[in-house]
Amino acid sequence: MSNILLNVSIALLAGLLMTRAFSKLKLPDVTAYLVAGVFIGPYVLGALGIPGLGFNSMHEVEALGLIADVALGFIAFSIGNEFRLEDLKKIGKQAFTIGICEALCASVVVNIVLIGLHFIMPDKLSFPQAIVLGAIATATAPAATLMVVRQYKAKGPLVDLLLPIVALDDAMCLIVFAVLFGIAKTLISGTVDFISIIVNPLVEIVLSLVLGAIMGWILTQIEKLFHSNTNRLNMTIAFVFLTVSISMVKFNIGPVHVGFSSLLVCMMLGTIFCNTCSLSEDLMAAADKWTSPLFALFFVISGAELELDVFGDLAIVFIGVVYIVFRCVGKYLGAFLSAKATKCSPEIQKYLGITLFPQAGVALGMCATASSLGAEGDLIRNITLFAVLIYELVGPLMTREALTAAGDIKPKSADVINRRANKLAAVGATEEAAEAIEIAKETMAEEAKMWAEIEAKKENND
Repeated sequence: MSNILLNVSIALLAGLLMTRAFSKLKLPDVTAYLVAGVFIGPYVLGALGIPGLGFNSMHEVEALGLIADVALGFIAFSIGNEFRLEDLKKIGKQAFTIGICEALCASVVVNIVLIGLHFIMPDKLSFPQAIVLGAIATATAPAATLMVVRQYKAKGPLVDLLLPIVALDDAMCLIVFAVLFGIAKTLISGTVDFISIIVNPLVEIVLSLVLGAIMGWILTQIEKLFHSNTNRLNMTIAFVFLTVSISMVKFNIGPVHVGFSSLLVCMMLGTIFCNTCSLSEDLMAAADKWTSPLFALFFVISGAELELDVFGDLAIVFIGVVYIVFRCVGKYLGAFLSAKATKCSPEIQKYLGITLFPQAGVALGMCATASSLGAEGDLIRNITLFAVLIYELVGPLMTREALTAAGDIKPKSADVINRRANKLAAVGATEEAAEAIEIAKETMAEEAKMWAEIEAKKENND
């Protein structure tokens, strides 16, 4: 137990300190947390075998898996808050259409390219492996997207559309993966299993939504018993913990496998809660502050889980690069065409697809399922790990740049910058204050130039 607490503290400290180093590079905190995880992981500092310096083995990283599960539950709960009925009336049709199209387009593009690659190099990539990777291509990482939105306080039409799309993406990837994975198993085993292909994914999605709705209704009723916002917040946090734990239950009824998607369950919990509890906005805002260190830990642990030895196989690197490039093409193309068809603004059409590039937890969960294919699954797992490593390091930065270019991330005002510099000077950090002002001036100059270009483009479009 003491070793787990030590690793938790090291992970959190490493992540927070890394954000200071990355702030000078103007990179998102998510990227800093992931790099910190790689740095203290089993392949770098952990490889030295010195207790207290990092994770000495992958087993120590896996021991903190419960933190990742809880963090994903709170992330999904926060995203569920974006499904307010008054907002869905305005953007619901667009979000639904784009969410389906971008997921399916990514899968189709990756499937076509990898199946073609299979015929070119059949000894390296089999047909079942190609279609399973095509299914995994549908998944988008809600955690990285949400963290970037929070860090930069992004607001605007693109963000309003982005978060519901990311939520819908999870449901779509469950369906696509179940179907294509079932086909891959059939091709390998030679036996057709319609229950695995059709029944199990539908059962999982329906039961997840029903469970989340029930838990959301119960939470709203229990909140009415309390008059203190502190107690209401405690109850909200406890309920997310409870919902995550229940969603981990799995069992079989005859040939049908009954399970839940914790992401879908917690998203529905947040959706029902935000639409039925009058105090939900205040409680959500308070919960966001409480979960900040939890999310930091989640990304540091995610970085430590990345297996760097996948770079040792050139075949994996080559197939991984093809997968990464064409998944991005599929995501961007699907988002662009569907956004144009639903008459979204030019900024959304141009930048939405870029914000859907990050990929992590859901994809890793699917590749863990794919490991049941034996030797076929090992290649799928390694390619997915390679892709996740690249996506998670580059994806948050691209998301930030896309949101900034679309106008949803606003530059800090001179008043905010001066207040921060005055606080630093008040505690004797005069050098840091001067540095903050210089960095702020440079940033404001760059952002002013960028905003002038954006406004000029808008005028030309008009």
